[in-house]
Amino acid sequence: MNAPDMDAQDVVLPDNKTAPPPYVVVEHTADWSLRVSGADWAALLRHAAQGMSSLMVGELSAVPLTEQRTISLEAFDAETLLVDWLSELAYWAESEMLVCTEFDVQQVSARRLLAVVRGGPVPELLKHIKAVTYHNLEIVQTDAGMEATIVFDV
Repeated sequence: MNAPDMDAQDVVLPDNKTAPPPYVVVEHTADWSLRVSGADWAALLRHAAQGMSSLMVGELSAVPLTEQRTISLEAFDAETLLVDWLSELAYWAESEMLVCTEFDVQQVSARRLLAVVRGGPVPELLKHIKAVTYHNLEIVQTDAGMEATIVFDV
């Protein structure tokens, strides 16, 4: 599998250490997987959405910003919230060819999310995401913030 080009950049932390990029495509046997990081929970959710969108379209800057939608979710726990968030975005991509590339997380807790997303229609998807899975999903606290590996059924 060849991963699409991504604009993920290293982040320099205050003590001049370099943080990992916000998302990295991880080779997986039958599916696609992303290792996502963020300084906090809101950043992790944004980076996960950006990473998934990049799998679907490659170059995020090529997606027109013609639509804006509000997403409000409530879930049992943080892992379920992450899966529900990405599943909603993947559903729009599959059903309407609407890919979102800008994510404004306005309110967030481990079980609730309110976000405004922006994106637009695309002529085709490079990868069709059938499902966001719970396979080995674990959100962990790191020295740099938070990290999770997300597996997508494609």
